[in-house]
Amino acid sequence: MAVTSAQYLPGSVDIPVAQFPPTLTSTNVDPESVASQLVDKINTALSQRDFEAISGLFLEDGYWRDHLCLTWDYRTAKGRDQIQALLKSAQLPTKIDIDRSTGLRTPHVGPIDAFGDVKGVEFFIKVSSPVISGTGVVRVAEVNSEWKIFTFFTSLQNLVGYEERVGHRRPLGVQHGENKDRKNWQDRRNAESNLEGNPPPVLIIGAGQAGLSVAARLKMLDIDSLIIDEEERVGDNWRKRYHQLVLHDPVWMDHLPYVPFPPNWPVFTPKDKLAEFFECYVKLLELNVWTRTSVQSTSWNEAENVWTIDLQRRKEDGSIETRTLKPRHVIQATGHSGKKEMPRFKGLESFKGDRLCHSSEFPGVSDLARPQAKKAVVVGACNSGHDIAQDYYEKGYDVTIVQRSSTCVISSASITDIGLKGLFDEDSPPTEDAELYLWSLPWEVLKAQQVKITRAQNHHDRAVLDGLDRAGFKVDNGPAGAGLIMKYFQRGGGYYIDVGASQLIADGKIKVKHGQEIAEILPHGLRFADGSELPADEIVLATGYQNMRTQARPIFGDAVADRVGDIWGMDAEGEMRTIWRRSGHPGLWFMGGNLALCRYYSRTLALQIKALEEGIAK
Repeated sequence: MAVTSAQYLPGSVDIPVAQFPPTLTSTNVDPESVASQLVDKINTALSQRDFEAISGLFLEDGYWRDHLCLTWDYRTAKGRDQIQALLKSAQLPTKIDIDRSTGLRTPHVGPIDAFGDVKGVEFFIKVSSPVISGTGVVRVAEVNSEWKIFTFFTSLQNLVGYEERVGHRRPLGVQHGENKDRKNWQDRRNAESNLEGNPPPVLIIGAGQAGLSVAARLKMLDIDSLIIDEEERVGDNWRKRYHQLVLHDPVWMDHLPYVPFPPNWPVFTPKDKLAEFFECYVKLLELNVWTRTSVQSTSWNEAENVWTIDLQRRKEDGSIETRTLKPRHVIQATGHSGKKEMPRFKGLESFKGDRLCHSSEFPGVSDLARPQAKKAVVVGACNSGHDIAQDYYEKGYDVTIVQRSSTCVISSASITDIGLKGLFDEDSPPTEDAELYLWSLPWEVLKAQQVKITRAQNHHDRAVLDGLDRAGFKVDNGPAGAGLIMKYFQRGGGYYIDVGASQLIADGKIKVKHGQEIAEILPHGLRFADGSELPADEIVLATGYQNMRTQARPIFGDAVADRVGDIWGMDAEGEMRTIWRRSGHPGLWFMGGNLALCRYYSRTLALQIKALEEGIAK
């Protein structure tokens, strides 16, 4: 049977599960009136800098979550004392307004937990000051016939006077009138992409979704950047992964900024299709990308706050170009994690089978070979391990998956039909509304919601989960029973979104070896700590990756990496550590995550850089 799992990244805080307030008891609620009265009280208190009055509008254990509207950081204050302390240290907004631009944003009575057991009033807000404009979401509960704020979220959208160049601010694209030095669009793009003008203040390392999305945000803020990548083509970070890879997140959650997928895009995106889209994205948004380019050396000038970065670029004609850039900001966008976690098992070099590799190097099983009685062993029981095991089985191998600890297993259907239903689906609100609604939840509250959602998902998946149990495959429900999402954020792995392999395991078509550590790699198999052996012609180590910080060390050196904080996992306030925020080393930023995370946090990271460049932040 499934158990809870308390595993989380070293140094990360295992945040508690929030307690929901009581549901509303009034039978005739005017949400407009409730929202208007609260907003009026907040505005009056803001004008008087009456922090006690503001905090008094919250439940005793209410939350104010802020992304850059109050401070240049990500903060969550819980309880009236912490909220007062946050406000006292903040640059306060001057005005809060109710946002009625869409149906979801308009004040309404609705569930403030996962399934409507607790109802309250929800509404979106606009946040303004002479410096910033932002947005937010408020959830209000009725307690003893009084309306009190349960969660209050504010998120920076624009810097006043430096708004994104979209919509009414879009560029003209041409210079009319007499101009003897006129260049056409292609001439201008060639010059820009070759850095023939002013050198860019931002260098981005990595041309995956993280690098592309933050480059797009910076461009809309009039900040030039250069993306570099060692691969041959944009998208190769997906294109070169194992043959059967398809995104596990559905299309409604996966848009990139400014260019949503077209309406005929499949629900689950194949890796090669995503790679092609990335190439198109670069062209559509006129992003400057140098592929076949590597960092040769880096140094940081503390006095001038500038990097010196030596690059080596292999051009299309085969020639080698070296360039030295002096950006003020470098964004490491080299992937969600760091180096591959390649265990150094005893006897690793003695293996004489057909293949032994890490999952990141696994190209897929050849369609041409359907071996008789060939044996494959996949070490690791998360997404990649399951996908690779299923690929082996479908190509005729006798395959065993080695599970060293329990795995959180949730079916793809449970995610789309339960976990994301109503927020990210075919009939969901606009993507920007949905993502604000999601990220407005403090992590403790999201964790409490996920406990309820995980119970419902387990009920939906019961037959398969019971089959896994009978097959000896151990499953868990994530930290505090909060399922896959919280295991992803608190541990960074340990889960599988079931797209078919679980039933193969339950049916005995994929065998399981659970709980035994590998003692030795043999010439034709593995030996475990209990002395048992498992023959293998091929071994794939789906053993995950190290922390993203480990990738900084070979790029920037020990002195820089030692100043960087731990990446991913949660701080004491329940915000993610280091990623998307100041890293601990000036001028160095980290950008990563799935497409949904990159879409939202690319904006806030780009706004931090813009504020520094314009002297708004220090």
